[in-house]
Amino acid sequence: MDTGTGVVHTAPSHGAEDFMTGVKYGLDATSNVDEKGILRNGLPEYTGKRVWEANQPIIDLLKSRGALLHAEKTEHSYPHCWRCHNPVIFRATEQWFISMETPMPAGKSKEDTLRSRTLEDIKHVKWDPAWGEDRLSNMIATRPDWCISRQRVWGVPIAVFLCESCGKPLNDHAVNQKVVELFRRSGADAWFTPESDTILPTGTKCPHCPSTKFEKETDIFDVWLESGASYLALVDDEPTYPWPSDLYLEGGDQYRGWFQSSLLCAMGTHGTPPYKGVVTPGWTLDDKGQAMSKSRGNDVDPVDIAGRLGGEVVRLWVASVDFREDVVGSEQLMLRVAENYRKIRNTFRYILGNLGDFAPEKDAVPFEKMEELDRYMLRQTQAFASDVRGWYEEFAFHKIYHRVNHFCIVDLSAFYFDVLKDRLYIFAPKSQGRRSAQTAIWRIGEALVRLLAPIMSFTAEEVWDYLPKVAGRGQSVHLALFPSAQDILGEPQSEASSAEGEVSGQDWTTLRSVRDEVLKALEEARNNKLIGTGLEAQVALSAPGPVYSVLSRHADQLRYLFIVSAVKLTQAAGNGTGAVRVEVKKADGTKCERCWNYSTRVGEDKEHPTVCERCSVVLKELGA
Repeated sequence: MDTGTGVVHTAPSHGAEDFMTGVKYGLDATSNVDEKGILRNGLPEYTGKRVWEANQPIIDLLKSRGALLHAEKTEHSYPHCWRCHNPVIFRATEQWFISMETPMPAGKSKEDTLRSRTLEDIKHVKWDPAWGEDRLSNMIATRPDWCISRQRVWGVPIAVFLCESCGKPLNDHAVNQKVVELFRRSGADAWFTPESDTILPTGTKCPHCPSTKFEKETDIFDVWLESGASYLALVDDEPTYPWPSDLYLEGGDQYRGWFQSSLLCAMGTHGTPPYKGVVTPGWTLDDKGQAMSKSRGNDVDPVDIAGRLGGEVVRLWVASVDFREDVVGSEQLMLRVAENYRKIRNTFRYILGNLGDFAPEKDAVPFEKMEELDRYMLRQTQAFASDVRGWYEEFAFHKIYHRVNHFCIVDLSAFYFDVLKDRLYIFAPKSQGRRSAQTAIWRIGEALVRLLAPIMSFTAEEVWDYLPKVAGRGQSVHLALFPSAQDILGEPQSEASSAEGEVSGQDWTTLRSVRDEVLKALEEARNNKLIGTGLEAQVALSAPGPVYSVLSRHADQLRYLFIVSAVKLTQAAGNGTGAVRVEVKKADGTKCERCWNYSTRVGEDKEHPTVCERCSVVLKELGA
């Protein structure tokens, strides 16, 4: 007997499987447990008691009649309410249903049902992640008819009059219209007040039987039906509101809830899905991998984090993770993101700080007249913008976050802005070289602020206010479009220009690689106390043929690219292979007190004896 007899009781009114068995074999499904959980229609020993209180009296009754062989208590799994955590009582009740199998109005055949049509149209929705399509399809394919009624003391009522004799609903347009007017005037709760009793004219007859007596339905609608129909109500109230919606966004639990109820409501009323796309984020976990919840007390309060670190940091953290997966959220992670936010903000500070005397309409330099480094960086910005625009289309915000970090920290701060300081700070204010640099960083700033506006909304708006104003520019960054290639480069690019850009890009890949090697050699020389800053050094480069040809084409810019005072370039012997050799020595000459470069020509200008030949020209232009 250890494995049981296999004989079980069947209670058709107290469980889904038992109910279906009762329907199959014609068993009575009358429920003798009322809506308050009290037993009715039983023996005096237990009638009127709640089901949990009736257990012992029933056991005692069986014992007194000699019908009980054995009794003992055992623990087993039992359904409990997710909210109050009390045991759930299952009981058969009359409910309202939406049939999944009834043929649709104007359907092509009897097989054209709410279920079949919904399953077909699910295929035309964009699901992100893609598994959402299979998940919802499986739910629709296997779900029973939709029970839309609930027995609660609050909610939106099912406003129907029922015949007391036959129990069928009264479907009368004039009566229904009066219900609509009542709700419009006094709200849905008016159904539960005496005011609703006056809707039904005296003497109204049931169309199904001779009775003239009716009662009001007291059930309410399933809240999922309410949420699913909310978009329908909005569209009905505002005829110009678009249908369908572009996007529905919610957690994975909503495939059983809002996603599904909205879909079924829309299919039943409009014959099409209510959304073009559905996006599902994962759950937020604590640093131990457990789902965050208020009941566990392991949640991170975003309002608290925003109050201490700023709302932009919270938004940037959200963008930094792949929302499709379960993600870990903690204050430590927020602090790391805050550091990256600071670096991005510093990028904007650099840009704005160097545009104070720049008016684009009169100072901007045409693309073809800009310095080659500036043209290269604008092309890099164009490629960066193209990546970001594509990832926005894919909702790949985490890719945007990492690409922005790399662009701001590696491409701009560590390379371009570092090299650019000499031109921005040393050249004459209105010189072609400085205006070229300002044009480039202005266009980079304009592109970057627009691309980051959806994520860093307040920071972007703040930056937008300080960027130079031009005709036709919107008051808010959130009214601007993402930058096009022409916005960034300043003009459409011809095939010849694109080909030139490709060659230039290859050159600059080589130049940046050599620069990395030079910076390593300079750091080693600094550690060996040979030099202090890079400007105290001169660099000798010996490069194999292919690299030498690139370096020689840019020979006059190498000292500024490496931020040293002089560069000597020679071609290495051999067949053109091998690594670049870098030798660092102390720079010749005297330190210029204005640009800090070392030059053997410091002192040649008697009016400005402490500056180099380059600064001397600038000072004369400034009238110093």
